[in-house]
Amino acid sequence: MQTKLTLRLDEKLIREAKVYAAEAEVSISQLVADYFRLLMNGKPSARKTGAPVTRSLRGVLKGAQVDEQAYLRHLEEKYR
Repeated sequence: MQTKLTLRLDEKLIREAKVYAAEAEVSISQLVADYFRLLMNGKPSARKTGAPVTRSLRGVLKGAQVDEQAYLRHLEEKYR
């Protein structure tokens, strides 16, 4: 049985999550449910170090010169 859950999050995080969900073709609810499943099914030590996806991304942008303006330009070009 599914039931409704209300979350209070930063507006920017919500906007980013909506973009991510649209690109992944899933709902925000599905993203949250999948993440909760990852947290609950992971080993205790894995919970402390982050989800597998998060761990795999650590260090990817190390040394990258990316700022907010570059990200906004990327979004403008992508969604024209």
